[in-house]
Amino acid sequence: MAKAIFQRHQKVWVESVDVWAIVEKIMPIWAKGFDEPVRITYDVGLGRPFLGHELKGEENVADGAAEGDTWRLLRARNKWQTAEDCAHHPFPGTFPVVVTDIGDWGGWRVPGAEYDRDPRTIEAQARLIVSAPALRALMRSLLKVVAEAPDDAPPALRDLARRAVKIENYLEEIPSAGSGRPTAAHAAE
Repeated sequence: MAKAIFQRHQKVWVESVDVWAIVEKIMPIWAKGFDEPVRITYDVGLGRPFLGHELKGEENVADGAAEGDTWRLLRARNKWQTAEDCAHHPFPGTFPVVVTDIGDWGGWRVPGAEYDRDPRTIEAQARLIVSAPALRALMRSLLKVVAEAPDDAPPALRDLARRAVKIENYLEEIPSAGSGRPTAAHAAE
């Protein structure tokens, strides 16, 4: 049986047209004798329905993610407000959920009232969190380049590498209970 991959009002990349679009309608295709749809198509306002494999969510388009990375941005339906009530949101009727596990468990989400107060900031936070593994891989690449030829690296690059080492050490360290360890803001100094 088919399950919807994308949600209404979700931004998707349409491979065949090389354009971003918004899912306007989810159209299940039913067959006699089945309790669930046999196929799902999506109307993205481009004149024809698209199958799930023809579309990519925003989280799947970003390059540079670490191998085996499972962090992704999903959209959850807003149960307390209709799309019309929150037309000022970037994706009316939904809010971002960052999932950090293959089984769609764990991650980050915000209360609806907080999202409604400042949806653009919350969207930016969600994208930053999803990008964290790719940014860490980029940071490790920077450290590797500087480590290969530290004397040849410009002073500005060496300074960036020193700061990156502090952040990497902070990320690697798991404090024990009640240790009173410094926050991430201290690690970046």
